[in-house]
Amino acid sequence: DLHSFPTRRSSDLEPDAVEHGGVIYVSGQLGRGPTMTDAEAGDIGRQTRFCLEKIAKVLRAANSDLSRLLKVNITIVNMDDWPAVNAVYSEMLGAHRPARAVVAAKDLHFGALIEIEAIAAAG
Repeated sequence: DLHSFPTRRSSDLEPDAVEHGGVIYVSGQLGRGPTMTDAEAGDIGRQTRFCLEKIAKVLRAANSDLSRLLKVNITIVNMDDWPAVNAVYSEMLGAHRPARAVVAAKDLHFGALIEIEAIAAAG
């Protein structure tokens, strides 16, 4: 069974998450919304928190949570931001450490500094 979780997206092309076989695949969550100003979006720390809070919301809708994350893929525009990303990531995930990858990109949509996608076990 394939089940989608549309919790915020306006596009039918990209649901927030899809569940299949007891695994939840969360679409990439940007660190800022399309109408946010730079001041509202904030620095990399604020944007990292924004991404992870959105992922937590999507996982709750799928009856799961951050403690069930299996894999996290992070894209950032500046590798010098990595320590700040790690600080928020560690705070929000506590001792839980899913597999993780990070890549750098020249630009992200809406001028975001970070995008995070995730894979989690269903609740």
